[in-house]
Amino acid sequence: MAFRQFIWPRRKHVLLGLILIVISRAAGLVLPGSTKYLMDDVVANHDMGMLKILLIAVVAALIVQSATSYALTQLLSVEAQRLISELRTKVQRKILSLPIGFFDNTKSGALVSRIMSDVEGVRNLVGTGLVQLVGGTLTAVASLIWLIHISPWMTLFTLVPVSIFAFLAMKAFARIRPVFRTRGVINAEVTGRLTETLNGVRVIKGFGAEEQENKAFELGVQRLFENVKTSLTATSFISSMSTFLLGLASAGIMGIGATMMVHDQLTTGEFLQFTVLLGFMIAPIVQMSNIGSQFTEAFAGLDRTEEIMNMEPEDDMNQRPVELEELHGDIAFNNVTFAYEEDKPVLHGVSFTAQRGSVIALVGTSGSGKSTIASLAASFLTPTSGTVTIDGHDLSTVRLASFRKHLGVVLQDDFLFEGTIRENILFPRPNATEEQIQKAVEGAYVHEFTDRFELGLDTVIGERGVKLSGGQRQRVAIARAMLADPRILILDEATSNLDTESEALIQKSLNELVKDRTTFVIAHRLSTIRQATEILVIEHGLIAERGTHNELIAKEGRYFDLYTYQARI
Repeated sequence: MAFRQFIWPRRKHVLLGLILIVISRAAGLVLPGSTKYLMDDVVANHDMGMLKILLIAVVAALIVQSATSYALTQLLSVEAQRLISELRTKVQRKILSLPIGFFDNTKSGALVSRIMSDVEGVRNLVGTGLVQLVGGTLTAVASLIWLIHISPWMTLFTLVPVSIFAFLAMKAFARIRPVFRTRGVINAEVTGRLTETLNGVRVIKGFGAEEQENKAFELGVQRLFENVKTSLTATSFISSMSTFLLGLASAGIMGIGATMMVHDQLTTGEFLQFTVLLGFMIAPIVQMSNIGSQFTEAFAGLDRTEEIMNMEPEDDMNQRPVELEELHGDIAFNNVTFAYEEDKPVLHGVSFTAQRGSVIALVGTSGSGKSTIASLAASFLTPTSGTVTIDGHDLSTVRLASFRKHLGVVLQDDFLFEGTIRENILFPRPNATEEQIQKAVEGAYVHEFTDRFELGLDTVIGERGVKLSGGQRQRVAIARAMLADPRILILDEATSNLDTESEALIQKSLNELVKDRTTFVIAHRLSTIRQATEILVIEHGLIAERGTHNELIAKEGRYFDLYTYQARI
């Protein structure tokens, strides 16, 4: 998979890199190859002419090595970093294409780790790791051929411990690959908890829970340390074995070489050349143990990346072939059942119709299923059974992009992005005119507080709008929805964070906002939904009552109880 997906598309870069590696490694063999002639010709025969030739050859080889090394860095290392950037973009794009349920079950910090950290190892496949692996292999093979030419017996003696080392290294890397996979999981969990801690710092300090969070983070870091220790133990074992076995080979070569020189079977220059070349053969093998560790970590990260990339997107063209050219705005629930967990339904056969321009209010106790109905209408969820239709089309078959461009939401947590008030209002329509912005600002009464700010709409509000009050954040969120000018509008407790005066102002703007739009309103403040086209009282996932405000009051049922109870408070 990794070769086909990452290396093959960059085969021209890799092929040119391999040519440069061959040139670089061939130049690198000039220095050890010259030692024989230095000892047997220059020193033994006092041949100064040969010394000049050797020095010129060595300097030229060093220049070639330096030039090819620089070219390799520019060619492969830069290409590897470009690949990492592309992969991060692809993974982020893929994650944003996944259904809401995926995000409900995954920490945001863990996803940040998947996007930023898991793809880092790919640089070892296309960049420096590949260079070292191929270059080291070429150097080792070339040195081995030269060693056999000098002395087959000494070479054979060397190959025994080298082969044992290679076998042990392969076994060790196979065992530590799962360790690296687990490290990615632990790292994502620790990052996720840390992100939550930083985002919830006010709650933590408000309850004096700093020590509790410190311990939780410490436990995560300790798990990460234990994992790293396991991998370090394995890699250090490989390094120790390489030192022992290859050192043993060197000691044997000393004995065999000395014996052969005593019996005039080997010259001093040849022995020196053999020793230097042996180092050139062994060094890449030892280096490859480190490269193997890098490759193992890289493949573990890519395995996790592949898991993400293989997930089914929520807007699958095969499953959602219907493209909405225009949207009228009629939504119907037909015997809809929904369960977040198997065999634990939260909605039971819900049926109703919301025609264009109607306002459907959802009321009931917490956990009754109001938000689930709104999420189904917004296509955030898909029914377990039954259908939700938009203009007669089953919403589960409609391309989400063609539906959601007509959707506007004001959520209960009034999420704002870090930046200015203007940037947050512009979020659904970045190219909106100043006139359109001002209309939304005035409609949501945002100007009532921005006029007091020195920078007005260009005031930076901090992460999640922390510099604004709850009511101010909610008004910005409502202005954002107004600017979007949607056909379908979801208002989830849109006035929950407003004081009485602000609520009265916002209610006027909402009355304008909902005209000619299909609107779903979730409200605990029942005074805000008196003008709704239809009120649905949701209890235990069922529609317990339905009707207008006056009709439900006249029934003196569940809605009557809720309304009169709030009126007394």
